[in-house]
Amino acid sequence: MALPLRSLSPAPPDPILGLSEAFKADTRPDKVNLSVGVYIDETGVTPVIPSVQEAERRLLERAGSKGYLPIDGRPAFKSAVRDLVFGADSEIVQSGRSVTAQTPGGTGALRVAADFLLQTGSSKTIWLSEPTWPNHPQLFSIAGFALRTYPYLDDSGRGVDVGKMLGALRSAAPGDVVLLHGSCHNPSGVDPDQDTWAAIGEIVVERELLPVVDFAYQGFGFGLREDADWLSGLAQPGQEFLVCTSYSKNFALYNERVGALTIVAADPLRAASALSHVKIAIRSNYSNPPAHGADIVETILNDPALRAQWEVDLAGMRNRILGNRAALVDALVAANVPGNWEPIRRQRGMFALLGLSAEQVARLRDEFGVYVVGRGRINVAGFTAANLPLVVVAVKSVIEG
Repeated sequence: MALPLRSLSPAPPDPILGLSEAFKADTRPDKVNLSVGVYIDETGVTPVIPSVQEAERRLLERAGSKGYLPIDGRPAFKSAVRDLVFGADSEIVQSGRSVTAQTPGGTGALRVAADFLLQTGSSKTIWLSEPTWPNHPQLFSIAGFALRTYPYLDDSGRGVDVGKMLGALRSAAPGDVVLLHGSCHNPSGVDPDQDTWAAIGEIVVERELLPVVDFAYQGFGFGLREDADWLSGLAQPGQEFLVCTSYSKNFALYNERVGALTIVAADPLRAASALSHVKIAIRSNYSNPPAHGADIVETILNDPALRAQWEVDLAGMRNRILGNRAALVDALVAANVPGNWEPIRRQRGMFALLGLSAEQVARLRDEFGVYVVGRGRINVAGFTAANLPLVVVAVKSVIEG
């Protein structure tokens, strides 16, 4: 019996990680990788931040057991990351109407959310922003959802098209799932303002939609609480929604795969029932989560001194990204590169869109060794003093033809 392959042809490479493989194979010394969403410092390295180093030292000294974790993870980790998202004094936390499960990264949280929803009778339709993170459509379609999209960016590609987005959401059927980016929208860096979040919240209630919030970059935009401003639109008493969080970015724990799924229910009884079904989704998928990365996060968040150090570390990464945004805009303007670049300065998070065609993106890669995703998504953290001038020259060349 042969393997049930539909074709002998290999599957296409991942649109992001596949570029990294091509970048590694590129022998040009001045190549620049702006494709993968990982933080790097001025030397081009993804650092282990000081608070993580100290937490790992303490964990090594304790040398605890390597036994299995509970299906939904350690209680202290779950409460710590829940409080990080909502704030310990929030109505959601104080009412006890949320439950959290530890997952292998934010991607693991999204997949557990998808499985949980389908196994408990959710609508099989999910609405995704256009554009969105390339793995969203793949993940939810393979899980069994039918995909719909709502317009997100205006014609400039530098702002939210509020009218079109809200219009599309109003057309969703009651019970449909809608995926929302909590902050630092990937790939655009463009986020809704507070009035728009309020309008989204009203439509969610009016159309009886179920939000899933992908909140992968808390603290990478303007601050921990500032980046949770989406809560003002969704976190109304009795409102139910799911939040998928990642600690790859804000703790620089990319290869430790640390994430969480939090379900906010109307009341504590519904929350407890939801968690019982989440455990089934986890048990049938990967059984229980990995420990080390989550132990790091738990150690940091539950120790006041380490928490303070982590916030300093996080601010350093955030300020570098904000500084890179400003430097990019200044360099593009100084070089008279055609386009309206100023909005990039005010966007949030690691990513921005250059608004290039597929042909221009290919030229960046083939002629200049500059690797970007899709139609010009760039990782702003990938700029250094050495490579920024090279990128600006390349962008100017492909835009001017």
